[in-house]
Amino acid sequence: MEFKWLNRSTITKEGKRIEIFAPKESDFFCNNGAVGDEGITPESLSNAPFYYTEVTGDFIMRVKVSHDFKDMYDSSSIMIMQDITHWAKACFELTDFNTHAVVSVVTKDQSDDANGCNVEGNSVWLQVCRVGQSFTFHYSIDGDNYY
Repeated sequence: MEFKWLNRSTITKEGKRIEIFAPKESDFFCNNGAVGDEGITPESLSNAPFYYTEVTGDFIMRVKVSHDFKDMYDSSSIMIMQDITHWAKACFELTDFNTHAVVSVVTKDQSDDANGCNVEGNSVWLQVCRVGQSFTFHYSIDGDNYY
């Protein structure tokens, strides 16, 4: 499988393990000028490192992600993308509630994010599945049982 970069970054490969460094204040999020509850307009960003391969047809992709959370919205993610304004990702994130949670973000011109369940610890499995034109995200604590 050949992988490519959108927003190249530092990468370390060791066996099946891949570590990608994300620069500070990098993300994928399209707010289109929407104002949050706090009266703040979050910045639209598409500057996070994205290491990807092109896949056709049905597939399942699983990754175990881990993170040394430091700042709000720090995350490790698995992402699918049609183009820069049409994409979706499942994240393991430090939320604005100061919890570690599985979060989904779906973007069709504007991003819509939803916090899922809180997860103890600094690692979780994330999975994306495609069947036909349908995509789903799942998470797992143990890598065997997905929700």
